[in-house]
Amino acid sequence: MTVETQDVKTLIKILIGAAWLDGKIQQEEREYLHRVVREKGLENDAELSPLLYEFRPVKPQECYNWVQEYLGSHPTSERCQQLIEAISGLIYSDGTVANEEAKLLTDLQVIEESDKGNKTPDHSVLNAVRSLYKRWVNNLGG
Repeated sequence: MTVETQDVKTLIKILIGAAWLDGKIQQEEREYLHRVVREKGLENDAELSPLLYEFRPVKPQECYNWVQEYLGSHPTSERCQQLIEAISGLIYSDGTVANEEAKLLTDLQVIEESDKGNKTPDHSVLNAVRSLYKRWVNNLGG
């Protein structure tokens, strides 16, 4: 499997995970995901099928792990922007933006801005995602 194909698969997993962030996949999100998978020629992919056909839900942490995998240890602003655009297409497909989905976009924008400002060159995306996720969970709890 090529690096590009693996990138596309990881991106699709992120999109599926983002669709699950509010606890269920909306019909419009489902249609959007199936269209993207079809366009990429991955409709019979053994790794994506259980996720795409909702045989099991995707937990938020799993989605954030895929984001970290996709962005790598030193994410570029361009890579973040590509991910933001892809997720935005999914999120806006159902006409509503859940708090959890908005949080993911905000987290990505923070990561993107840190690259633009080059404030922390040895910034670890995994630590940033963990920190943002913990803050998100704390906000939900209180």
